[in-house]
Amino acid sequence: MRRIMLKSKLHRVTVTHSEPDYEGSVAIDGRLLDAADIREYERIEVYNLKNGERFSTYAIRAEEGSGIISVNGAASHKASPSDIVIICAYAEFEEKELATFKPRLVYVNSHNHITHTRNSIPVQVA
Repeated sequence: MRRIMLKSKLHRVTVTHSEPDYEGSVAIDGRLLDAADIREYERIEVYNLKNGERFSTYAIRAEEGSGIISVNGAASHKASPSDIVIICAYAEFEEKELATFKPRLVYVNSHNHITHTRNSIPVQVA
């Protein structure tokens, strides 16, 4: 059996640009892409915490260290500058691969600079 698992997450990044006429879907600071192991042109899911929008698109590389999260093209109608979003990438794994699998979870500050990374999400408690 194959399972689709969360491979990468950029948690609570701030949208810096919304460009309806720019080619490409979501431009992401290259350091964030590398830290999360998201490749250019890889499919991503974007979850907007401000308005509840959820959409699929692909990642393109923005300047390293810039903090840019630019939602472009048709997707620009689903997120605006200052919106907080979660960006995820998923991958398929065989059962045997899951024994050693750990996702890459990247956390940022208000300027989209990395504060820390983890490989698991803490257990939610009551």
